[in-house]
Amino acid sequence: MSVLVISPDYASHLYPLAALATAWRDAGERVVVATGEATAGIVRSFGYDHVPLQLGRGSNPGVIRAEQQPTGEDDALRGFFAATRNGMVETLRFQAEARSSDLLWNPVEVAGDVQRVVERVRPDHVIVDHLAFSARLALKSAGISHADVVLGHPTALPVGTEIYGFVSTWPEAFTPGHDELDSLRRLCGRVRDSFTVQWNDALIRLDPGATPAADAFTESGDVLLLNYPAELHPAARGLLLPPHVFLGSAVRDDESDAETREWLARDAAPVVYVSFGSFLSVRGDVLARVVEALRPLDVRVALAAGSTDPAELGPIPGSWLVREFLPQVSLLRGSALAVSHGGNNSVTEAMTHGVPMLLLPFSTDQFAGAAAVEAAGLGEALDPNAAPPERIREAAIRLLALGGEARERLDRLSASLADDAGPARAFDALRVVPDLR
Repeated sequence: MSVLVISPDYASHLYPLAALATAWRDAGERVVVATGEATAGIVRSFGYDHVPLQLGRGSNPGVIRAEQQPTGEDDALRGFFAATRNGMVETLRFQAEARSSDLLWNPVEVAGDVQRVVERVRPDHVIVDHLAFSARLALKSAGISHADVVLGHPTALPVGTEIYGFVSTWPEAFTPGHDELDSLRRLCGRVRDSFTVQWNDALIRLDPGATPAADAFTESGDVLLLNYPAELHPAARGLLLPPHVFLGSAVRDDESDAETREWLARDAAPVVYVSFGSFLSVRGDVLARVVEALRPLDVRVALAAGSTDPAELGPIPGSWLVREFLPQVSLLRGSALAVSHGGNNSVTEAMTHGVPMLLLPFSTDQFAGAAAVEAAGLGEALDPNAAPPERIREAAIRLLALGGEARERLDRLSASLADDAGPARAFDALRVVPDLR
């Protein structure tokens, strides 16, 4: 038996997909991962077979830098970083306008590559990242049964009157104006329509008898897997989704290094883990305000600086652990608070380990995820461009003292996500997908 995992060449996408596949590996089955060369080392670290597959222009093995991207992708990345400094709506506008080149790159050519990979590997089952639209187009047009994994917030698959890219629920700290939102909604609607035309054009070229999509962003696989806790998703919205399974989380088992283990054992003070992920660590100005906010507190901070030079962050206490990259999962196991941009990996990994969250969302589904965490009382969200150090510090103090019903709710959620529940649920769900042989 074998499973083929198809992932973009980005560590943030590959890690949860690889974690899900551990259920097949541990059952003695062969796992093959089709992705780019930048993340091939991650594939091998899990003990999987790697097949080269390029799904987009860019790549990111862990910390992304614009100067390391191919021509075109470098300027797009710089444009995105600049947009985050102009606020939430400007960021979402930028991402909407870049959507076609970002999500549906060379669809017919990529589809051919994907179909050749399937023919070569001859897997029993296929798992594909939901955002790998060109790969999903290949599988759909060839009639290849597959499981489609939404790695972000469930709103990445719009339902009802939702429009992909338009945020309908904001955290309390964000108050976009009516005119701004109306303009953004119209833009997202135009992008949806043009993206759907591109999807259908490629679909018909690949399969002339295929039925065109009404909205390409609502297309999904034979089985829909949501890497998100059902406890944080509105039940009414769940009724509008296609047949699906909430996995909860897919947490990798990263191995801490000797320095991190020694640091964790050195002191009993509460640990605050800070990371803005592989992309948004470029916002050193916001990281510097977080450092200023936490510096006076009786805590130890583990900070993943990413692409920001730690020298830009101001004075760093000697008791802190600051490096470009840190073993996030290992540190979250021993943390009392996580400060994050609100990416899906950071949020689900923190919840798995029962860690309250102070979220500073910048883009895409980070706003919806932060709003859900805040509504459940498991964390707080602040505007990264506006929150002063004092406000960040006050929120951190409140969350470090989280107790009562909120603490009990977080502990129950953590228990439901423990013991590799996500991979086991994915493994069970794929038993209903027809065998490809």
